[in-house]
Amino acid sequence: MIRRWHGRELQSIREIARRTRMSRHANWKCLASGEMQQRCSRRQNTSTLDLYAEILSSWLGRESKRNCKRRSNLKQARGDLVALGFDGPYDRVAAIACERR
Repeated sequence: MIRRWHGRELQSIREIARRTRMSRHANWKCLASGEMQQRCSRRQNTSTLDLYAEILSSWLGRESKRNCKRRSNLKQARGDLVALGFDGPYDRVAAIACERR
């Protein structure tokens, strides 16, 4: 793919780096080597919120049906998750809530 973009489509190394989310140096190494397959796969990160995602999803669904004045905010939802054993930061809870909206 990198060879095709660089050779046929005449894309710059910077543009290829943006598309592949690899560094420019890594792209140059791929072009210089004769290998056709990528050696490493993407790392799969697990979130500390994965264990509580179903609970948070049900809470968000319940809160979305409530009146605006009766809704609890995400800080309160994170406090409830901390009471259940969640030890992650607030921004992860906010990111998951933003994705589900």
